[in-house]
Amino acid sequence: MENEIDDLVRRLVRLEDELERKLEAQRDQFRYRVEEGRAVFEESVNRQHKLLKTSLVTFLKRSPLASLIVAPAVYGLIIPIALLDLGVWIFQVVCFTAWGMERVKRSDHVIVDRHRLSYLNGIEKLNCWYCGYANGVIALAREVASRSEQYWCPIKHALRVRTRHPRYRNFVEYGDAEGFRAQLEKLRDKVRKNPDARPEGPGSEG
Repeated sequence: MENEIDDLVRRLVRLEDELERKLEAQRDQFRYRVEEGRAVFEESVNRQHKLLKTSLVTFLKRSPLASLIVAPAVYGLIIPIALLDLGVWIFQVVCFTAWGMERVKRSDHVIVDRHRLSYLNGIEKLNCWYCGYANGVIALAREVASRSEQYWCPIKHALRVRTRHPRYRNFVEYGDAEGFRAQLEKLRDKVRKNPDARPEGPGSEG
């Protein structure tokens, strides 16, 4: 059974690599390149994008009334999200330092770049900035939490987890007491020395 699971995980990794290659090819289709961490469109494409921009007045007229009413509730979440951002930073400085773990790079997860698209109006740019920041902070927090989980409790759940983080694949099976005691330090060493390594399958040593 474990060999079958290992094979499935390796196939999944290959599919992820193939998907990334397809996404890179898509950049050529929309005629932009990435320079110094920023997407750069051809000038002709930029001109075309500006022609497709919806004015603020038209945008507001087309917006459902319900969307306008709930806007304060949506944007009000910026405060707890910013506090989470700060809390994750403090957690890493204090706890990861104490555990001898490398900190998660914030720039790998908090990606805010869609507001630079010239076919978006001011409100759309603000929305894209907000969504990028909020989802990035949550992704950052998830990565920090997953490394902490591997360090302290790398045990799979008895119940099915629908949104598993990649590290979960290498956790010890639920109820495997001997495996937990035998693997705990190895899993801690992995997350200390090579936290960005992609899991290859349950129990893998790479």
